[in-house]
Amino acid sequence: MKKIDINQFKVTEKIQLKNISTHFDLKADKKRIESELEEIREKLGDFQNTIYAHGKYAVLICIQGMDTAGKDSLIREVFKDFNTRGIVVHSFKVPTELELNHDYLWRHYIALPARGKFGIFNRTHYENVLVTRVHPGYILGENLPDVHSIDDVNEAFWDKRFDQINDFEKHIADNGTVIFKFFLHLSKDEQKNRLLRRLRKADKHWKFSPGDLRERKLWDDYQRCYEDALNRTSNDHAPWYTIPADDKPTARYIVAKILYDTLIQYKDIIEPELDAGIKANLDTYIDELKNE
Repeated sequence: MKKIDINQFKVTEKIQLKNISTHFDLKADKKRIESELEEIREKLGDFQNTIYAHGKYAVLICIQGMDTAGKDSLIREVFKDFNTRGIVVHSFKVPTELELNHDYLWRHYIALPARGKFGIFNRTHYENVLVTRVHPGYILGENLPDVHSIDDVNEAFWDKRFDQINDFEKHIADNGTVIFKFFLHLSKDEQKNRLLRRLRKADKHWKFSPGDLRERKLWDDYQRCYEDALNRTSNDHAPWYTIPADDKPTARYIVAKILYDTLIQYKDIIEPELDAGIKANLDTYIDELKNE
């Protein structure tokens, strides 16, 4: 199987999505790819136990992509070997009335993982510069004091919002959160195939909404907004990775590989040593239990 350099997927300079392939050939069949994923998945599960015991870092994994990009199944397959006590998944939908009564980052801030835990955002705070940018009328629902009409949702508004997102991520990174941001880069043709599959398979019907087709008509608008977001918010402390997503097993393997290869670079994340006094008396404790 082809070895990969995880940095080839990292956004480190200005990109154009049209020039980035949605397919990546690992030179292996599906069975081999899934076997390699299982191996990395087990290692990630072991690392999760270590970071939980260490208790000084949190890990935030942000997953974005167009409809049908494979977000849900990626989460299911990559994190299958995690202990549920150490990972929390949040799927952000249309903001509730309560959420709209707070600033747009509030619901994401309160969902952040505690130190020692992994948190996954399935759709993220970036919806606030993606969906709302394609549909600026949604901003009016936030009831902001300086937005009175669509005319106020201008480039200066988006510049400010990008600055706020960058500041938010820098703040949590400085306080011990390791941030990964994955854009599942899907082709329009593959999205069509996956939507057709949803319509043809009865057990997939629940996933389909007519709104999927309405949003598909805005594909180019979304691609421009994604491209701008990736270019303006990929930083050393919170990098974006563009993941070729036309083949789901390949996308899952690449994400797992990026996570593991990056996290093992944190040499300070180790299981804590037992207190010297406790360690010196282990045999005593064992005898006490055996002789109950």
